[in-house]
Amino acid sequence: METPDNAKPTGIAAKDWAAAAAEPQYRAAVIDLLGALAYGELAAFERLAEDAKLAPTLADKAELAKMASAEFHHFERLRDRLTAVDAEPTAAMEPFAKALDDFHRQTAPSDWLEGLVKAYVGDSIASDFYREVAVRLDSDTRALVLSVLDDTGHGNFAVEKVRAAIDADPRVGGRLALWARRLMGEALSQAQRVVAERDALSTMLVGGVADGFDLAEVGRMFSRITEAHTKRMAALGLAA
Repeated sequence: METPDNAKPTGIAAKDWAAAAAEPQYRAAVIDLLGALAYGELAAFERLAEDAKLAPTLADKAELAKMASAEFHHFERLRDRLTAVDAEPTAAMEPFAKALDDFHRQTAPSDWLEGLVKAYVGDSIASDFYREVAVRLDSDTRALVLSVLDDTGHGNFAVEKVRAAIDADPRVGGRLALWARRLMGEALSQAQRVVAERDALSTMLVGGVADGFDLAEVGRMFSRITEAHTKRMAALGLAA
């Protein structure tokens, strides 16, 4: 749920980390959240470095390498934050490794364009989800989460390259549209599985910790994420 620009934060969102972390269940939920984000950034770094091998030109390869570097910097910030709040980073990331690894294995791109669409669609869905959660976090954690969700430049890069490929060969559009729909389904399923398996995270989302979402709000949240996905598909020149 978006917080109106002129609205003052309430509940946990009005507190800093020191005050909010006094609630053990909230602290556990944030460590889960940071662990999931950290592993996601590490996996994004690995994927972008791998995708660079598929790049058709040296300039494209260099651009992806720059984006991979930005993702690793985000990972380092999250890792350092976990350490600062007395959480062991590897232990915090471990519960999320299998789900993310499974997602990437099941959605391995077959070529350069599929890799671009995957990064653009998959990363954007994850970012939308974390931004929805961020409005309910304490001020310190919220600032960190929003800063590591900053676009590394992949969005504009992917849109430019995919639209150029479709202009050159319109048949490419149909294949990539099917691919993006599959990614959307897999990404949402994976996000729901991760939340369902982590008690602290699920409690924070459906209520019981701070100003958690209620079940109806969870449904609205996923509707907003789906709507944003449709707009991104249009930007790529693909049908949702």
